[in-house]
Amino acid sequence: MNKKSKVLKADGYSWTGVEKKEYKTDTQNFKDIHRFTLLGDDISELNFQTRYFEIAPGGYSSLEMHRHPHSVIVIRGGGTLLLENEVHPLGLYDTVFISPDTIHQFLADTNEPLGFICIVDRYRDKPRIPDDETIHRRIQSPEVLSKLKK
Repeated sequence: MNKKSKVLKADGYSWTGVEKKEYKTDTQNFKDIHRFTLLGDDISELNFQTRYFEIAPGGYSSLEMHRHPHSVIVIRGGGTLLLENEVHPLGLYDTVFISPDTIHQFLADTNEPLGFICIVDRYRDKPRIPDDETIHRRIQSPEVLSKLKK
């Protein structure tokens, strides 16, 4: 086996040797969410990062958009995804593609945690928080507007 190859052993929804971190440190527009960077920080051969996010019941990710695409696979619980003007209930193993510059937010609104694997480019732009003008210009759905958290 190549000396850089490795296996991360799971223990429930944590991994041996992988630190549970705060979701973000530069904003406060989220609630009860943590992240684990599983692969990509210390493996230079990877051009992507594999991360696990877990949102506690009642919590949510930041309402954001960015130039990079990413994919998400739900592996725990359920919740809701706000994707521009659409509301998508999420359950186990649902898989999501979020295209560049799409306003989105994950909500753990089903009285259970929402845990998902998220794969993104290793080198990517920082998320942008849409201002009120952008939100009102791009989101007309009353259902989305009633659910989003800022």
